[in-house]
Amino acid sequence: MLARGSPTIPIPKSSQFSGHTCIPLPPSSLPPGLCHCSQLPSHPLSLPLLSRWPKEKEKKRREEMAATSSSSPPCMIASLRSTHRCRLSPSATATSPPRLRTLPPRRCRRNPSSSSSRQAAVSMAPANPRHRLIAPIHAAGGGGAAATSPSGLPSLVGIAHLLVSLGIVLASDKFLKQAFAAASIKFPSALFGMFCVFSVLVVLDAFAPALAKGFMDFFEPATLFIQRWLPLFYVPSLVVLPLAVRDVPAASGLKIFFITFGGWFASLMVAGYTALTVRKIVQTQLIPAEPMSKPSPFATLEFWAWGAVFVASFAVAYVNPTALGTTARTCLPFLLASTVLGYMVGSGLPSGVKKVLHPIICCALSADLAAIAYGYLSRSGVDAVLGDYLTKAPSNPGAGDVLMGFLGSVIISFAFSMFKQRKLVKRHAAEIFTSIAIASTFSLYSTAIVGRVIGLEPSLTLSILPRCITVALALSIVSFFEVVVLTGLIGANFVQAAMDKLGLNDPIARGIGTASSAHGLGTAALSAKEPEALPFCAIAYGLTGIFGSLICSVPAVRQSLVFIAG
Repeated sequence: MLARGSPTIPIPKSSQFSGHTCIPLPPSSLPPGLCHCSQLPSHPLSLPLLSRWPKEKEKKRREEMAATSSSSPPCMIASLRSTHRCRLSPSATATSPPRLRTLPPRRCRRNPSSSSSRQAAVSMAPANPRHRLIAPIHAAGGGGAAATSPSGLPSLVGIAHLLVSLGIVLASDKFLKQAFAAASIKFPSALFGMFCVFSVLVVLDAFAPALAKGFMDFFEPATLFIQRWLPLFYVPSLVVLPLAVRDVPAASGLKIFFITFGGWFASLMVAGYTALTVRKIVQTQLIPAEPMSKPSPFATLEFWAWGAVFVASFAVAYVNPTALGTTARTCLPFLLASTVLGYMVGSGLPSGVKKVLHPIICCALSADLAAIAYGYLSRSGVDAVLGDYLTKAPSNPGAGDVLMGFLGSVIISFAFSMFKQRKLVKRHAAEIFTSIAIASTFSLYSTAIVGRVIGLEPSLTLSILPRCITVALALSIVSFFEVVVLTGLIGANFVQAAMDKLGLNDPIARGIGTASSAHGLGTAALSAKEPEALPFCAIAYGLTGIFGSLICSVPAVRQSLVFIAG
């Protein structure tokens, strides 16, 4: 260590970097006993230790250095001591060079003569067993103010952009539904819209990539909105679940739960192990996925805004149940607000609580509690309020009808996710498509077989066939789709632990297995902790529902499933 009172050696201004004065000295020019420190790889800075250096050479070198440093203030040795200090090993002798030890780094002082506006900090990175490399870390400064637009303008433009892009998607979905209904086409209209959007993007990317990128950027607010509120679109079926299962016998309910839980686990095994087997056969190297945009978190202002809507609309409905024409329309604002608030609260719960109380369960409970409270205070009864929550009448919609109106847009938005990950889909097409085809087919036929074996009513067996298909497409297959949401809840809570026990450690196998067995809810739960599996979850999530809807649209498949179910 430098002794107290050692003379300060001025260093010539041979090179400047970020306000620090440095002198380049090759390591070979240093005599024994010197520590060669580097502030940058291309700007070495030599700090001599004053031990075991002949006084004559020391004096001569100080004179040479002082002669060249008159034009610039020197970097202070004191600052270098606080940045990088070297200590001689006690075992060093007069005949052997001393062994050096490096002490932890500290902040390096800034040269006051520097005109740079950036602040420099010092970080240490090992260069070799005996030397450290000191490099400044620069923080950007001063540029934020220049980039700031007038207050409020970005938010207004963003809201307008969202409304236009989302409105186009919703209008397209509604137009396709009406056109398919008028033409008596049984094929899901949203699925056709997704194929059209994907085809347009592929053609634009081939002939005009700039247009394809502009197309993606224009609809990105809409896709982020759908991704942000995706779990809400599953909620209406859970909110009205008490009405849906009221006529189901208890014994049949237990059988349905057995098929749902056992079928989820079996589908997870089939999809996961199929993906692993195909990967071993094709031996395709895993490449990084395209970065996916993430929706913004919920703000406090949003919470208070929805809370105000709930209180005000609840009071209006209590005073005048038909203030907006019908009870369903009058109850719509506070039931919708209670659903949204439940989702916000559930999303903010600790991860340990979410394992037991999934946000979608919290969301459904919040809406049910609001329905119970209003039914009790207005003396209309909870059944009437739940009936107003999901009317399934376009002329008299409830809160659930508004939420489920986005399900077709969810399918159309899959086109943008698939196009963004098209390289990944092409590279791992064998694993993805093989696993999805086998798992979807297994899910449908195994459910029909097990339902008949355990004696479940044929009508109930047929109603729970699409247990591993996303709700948006299950609607086009059967009318009783609450079991689809139940499958997703089971997967969201247990999928990670189950895959760990099964040894499914490959990201492709985990992503495909989760989405194939537990669709959207399982995808959301897995991607929060394993982002490397998210691209495969998103791809399999869309393709599973698509493939299931396609094969169920084939008359021969439908007839075979009906025959097996009895």
